[in-house]
Amino acid sequence: MVAKTISAYDMTMSDAIYGKCGRYVSRLRLRQMLDHEFSILLDRLGPKRGDRSTFFSFSNTVRARGYQDTGECHGWLGLRFQLKPGDEPSDIFIHIRLLDSANHDQMEALGVAGVNLIHAAFRHRGHLSRFVGSLTENLRPGRVEIDMLKFHGHGYGFFDNRLCSLALVEAGLTEAAMFLPDGEVVQAAEALYKKPILLLRGSFDPVSKLHLQMMDQARSVFSATLEPGEELSTIKLCEMTMANLLRGSAVDPVDFIDRCDALQALGKTVLVSRHAEFHRIAAFLSRSTERPVGIVLSIGLLNELFKAKWSENLAGGLLESFGRLFKNQVTLYVYPWKNRHTGEMVDTASFQPPEDCRSLYRHFLETGRIRAVPAGDESLMRYTGRDIQKMIESGDTSWRRYVPEEAHRSALHAGHDPAAIAIP
Repeated sequence: MVAKTISAYDMTMSDAIYGKCGRYVSRLRLRQMLDHEFSILLDRLGPKRGDRSTFFSFSNTVRARGYQDTGECHGWLGLRFQLKPGDEPSDIFIHIRLLDSANHDQMEALGVAGVNLIHAAFRHRGHLSRFVGSLTENLRPGRVEIDMLKFHGHGYGFFDNRLCSLALVEAGLTEAAMFLPDGEVVQAAEALYKKPILLLRGSFDPVSKLHLQMMDQARSVFSATLEPGEELSTIKLCEMTMANLLRGSAVDPVDFIDRCDALQALGKTVLVSRHAEFHRIAAFLSRSTERPVGIVLSIGLLNELFKAKWSENLAGGLLESFGRLFKNQVTLYVYPWKNRHTGEMVDTASFQPPEDCRSLYRHFLETGRIRAVPAGDESLMRYTGRDIQKMIESGDTSWRRYVPEEAHRSALHAGHDPAAIAIP
């Protein structure tokens, strides 16, 4: 039963009801709305029905398409509810991007998403994948993106919201999820807005000292290209793709949390994305910032970029792939590799791409699209991540010399069978 509905389209009316707010389309404003509406519900209906009824309040604050408006259309939707009569409340928040071009279409999509959220909260709250899958029921692909899902409050004190973000990426509802070093889930687009970005791609299974060295060495080169004071605002990301996380045909949530914990224990910000192709992750980052973007990679991964498989779905082939990659202020920072058999050090100067790409490669070097990163401790190049995994599996304790102490626990994680993630 719905006891009350209200709309406050005018800012003055909204302020009179919920108080003033710096940003009206924000999570803070959503909390103010839920605080006010849920407290009224308890005050007015609690004495009469509180012992046998569970109460809920649904609120949303949205910026939809206006006349001659080309800005970002998005909003926050939230539900505050009781799991059983008399319980302290629990909250579920989502952030939604409205992708339709017409206002009336956005209104329809928002209404469907809101109903889906309420239904999921009461019918699917015990099963995360079902919950996430139901959020866009009756909406064709491409109408909305849901890039944030968080559970809070009484019933979710021990629930890890990083699993929610993983589920959104896995379901294709958003391109990427981002976690700060303290584990806080943030909107990637908001956190990266107008910031220089330095990104290291990898599986981080396990996190190695070489990963840290690559980022540190690249940061010195990257910082030299920035304007005074920009180094302090640079966002440094360790990114895993969904392909990096797959174990067989599914993602192991325990393994995922282990890798995130290891990176975050080292003070790293984590990004999980759907984009295996470099040009796609570059496009995603460039939508959030006009400042320089640096992607850190090894010589081995640079060699992969010249393979046809990364551009087979593009009409322009390899040239289009690189054109998209370097479209904005994106630069590749390439770390050298040492051949373990010959001892030869391969860097950007000695690297040999396929013969028909050598002129193209020289052009990238001459224009600064590809920059060399100096090697650090060469002994760390002796083993790959797979080599370290084999050491761990065989009981060879020398792996500890190549993995930072903060990541030892993650490196030793046992295999787990992927299973449905339960929500408390």
